[in-house]
Amino acid sequence: MAVLNGAHILVTRPAHQADNLSRLILQQGGVAVRLPTLEIAAVDDADKIKRSLAILDTFQWLVFVSANAVTMHNYYLDGGRMPHTPHTRFAAIGAATAQAMVHAGLPVDVLPEQGYNSEALLAMPQMQQVDGQAFLIVRGEGGREELATVLRGRGASVDYLDVYKRIIPAVDCSGVLSLLAQRKLDAVTVTSGEALQNLLLMLGEHYHQRLFAIHLIVVSDRIAQMAADIGCKQIVVAAGPSDAAILEAVTKCLTGE
Repeated sequence: MAVLNGAHILVTRPAHQADNLSRLILQQGGVAVRLPTLEIAAVDDADKIKRSLAILDTFQWLVFVSANAVTMHNYYLDGGRMPHTPHTRFAAIGAATAQAMVHAGLPVDVLPEQGYNSEALLAMPQMQQVDGQAFLIVRGEGGREELATVLRGRGASVDYLDVYKRIIPAVDCSGVLSLLAQRKLDAVTVTSGEALQNLLLMLGEHYHQRLFAIHLIVVSDRIAQMAADIGCKQIVVAAGPSDAAILEAVTKCLTGE
């Protein structure tokens, strides 16, 4: 059923994560316009990461903050699996992260009942009495500090293991610029603040005002506030970060259904 009636939807997910949302848009009669604004790459300090992976049993908690954090750590394991011991518990920031952990053969001891961010994980009962416990947060370079800050305030010790970095991909933007120039781009989907910032850099200031006038679908209130501060005028917050939730938000704002 062609609910989207040929609408052009910009998909800014990293290239390796864009297939499912693009397929869903196509199934609903839309046109998925792919422009990855983030590329996920392994960090350069492999020796440091391998040393951290070798002493995982010194931590009571390992926290993965994204699916990328799960998949990228395998880059440093020489084809093996991350070791784990009975006294080390594993936490996921959200459902997609938990799914990646299961696929990697890792246990999921704690998963937020609602939400998919640091605040949701911190609200879980297991995260309340953590005085004297050691946490290792597996993440990308330059992630949010909220999780570590609160855990330290509750008496825990927290270390980071940065296993990937986010870079601006070298891609051709001419197709998107043409759609903007012709006012044929109907909606933009963005799943992180950094992806939004990179999009503005990639398109250039000349096209910002046209971009600001288009429906922008984001996945959190935090990103929505950032978008509003930048100048976006038609911001819709999806019910969650899943592709199905993003598609639902796209459909509602373009069709009113």
